[in-house]
This record gives sequence, C-alpha cells and structure tokens, in this order.
Amino acid sequence: MSHYFDNDPNVKSERESFDYFYRDNKLSLQTDHGVFSKGKIDFGSDLLVTTFLNANPPGPKKKILDVGCGYGPIGLMCAKVLPHSEVTMVDVNERALDLAKDNQQSNNIQNAQLKASDCLDDVLDLEFDFVLTNPPIRAGKEIVHKILEQSIEVLSSGGQLLVVIQKKQGMPSAKKKMQDIFGNAEIIEKSKGYYILKSVKA
Repeated sequence: MSHYFDNDPNVKSERESFDYFYRDNKLSLQTDHGVFSKGKIDFGSDLLVTTFLNANPPGPKKKILDVGCGYGPIGLMCAKVLPHSEVTMVDVNERALDLAKDNQQSNNIQNAQLKASDCLDDVLDLEFDFVLTNPPIRAGKEIVHKILEQSIEVLSSGGQLLVVIQKKQGMPSAKKKMQDIFGNAEIIEKSKGYYILKSVKA
C-alpha cells in the first residue's frame, strides 16, 4: 500500500479541486490520490494555519518553512496572508510537489518556493523564523522525530517550531522530544483531539 509520504508515481491520478478559506483569503486547491487529505483541508492543518496566522498577522518580513507541505495548503495560505514573508515548502512526495507547484501558480502566489527534500535534509543550509509541520505520522516516530531534531538546526535565535499532532498519534512523545531538543515545549492550542505544540530556539 502506498502512503502519501512515499515518492511513488504509480498511484492512479484523479485530481479534484476545492476552495480553502482563512478569513477573507481564499485558495483554490487541487488534490489527488497518493497525497495526504485528498479533497479537503484536514482539521489538523487548518488548526495549525489558523493558530499561526492569528498569532502572526501581516507585518515585518518572516521566513517560514512548511515541512511535509503536501499539495500546499499550509505554506500557500501563509504566503497569501503574509505577502511580505518568504515561504519555503518541502516534501519528499513528487506528486505532492507537482500539485503544490500548480496550486502556487493558479493562485498567483509569488513569495513561496518549493523544494524536494527528505525531512529537512535539503534545506539545512537555510535559516527560518518559523518551522510549521503537520508531520507524517504514518511514516513512523523516527521520521517525525528527525523533523523535530532538524528544525532547531534551521531556526534563527528566537525562532519557533509549531507542530500539529493528535494525542492518540503521539503528542506526548513529540512534546517530550521537543522539550529535550529545545529546552521548552508548550501546548498553545487544542481542539477535537488535535494539539498545537510550540518550541522556541534560545
């Protein structure tokens, strides 16, 4: 069985579109088989977008990294709402990246760039103010923890890692791992079993 974190081009393609809103901002997004949350924004990603953007309204330039971007709802909405910021979006899934590229172009998002990357391997030479991730739980704890470990390497001083994760899918262990890595970890939002965890780089 193919999961969305695999780079597997053999899953049958059958695209469908939907509109995603944050306040008055709209994205028209295409999704497909073989990509996480086909056909609609998943609750966790929407909670992460809402929590982040509510706390970080348009203002000074921010550098944002969306890890495991999928077809792009998190990174593209952040880029649309924060036009002076730079958003980098990474994923290992080529179909997801193709969708994200098409979604970026069709929504005329100029301030985002896409990179193929296994976790953060291909962006370790860059620096960001924020790392946002709805991590690929089905890829296993080792992958999730690798994303958390690599995040501190790319964050600037004072930079923040925000993670959305369900309690039943490993929130307590992820929170402990973030505490071990950053020396701090807190729950800043929770809804319907989903938690937004935040760590700040000293």
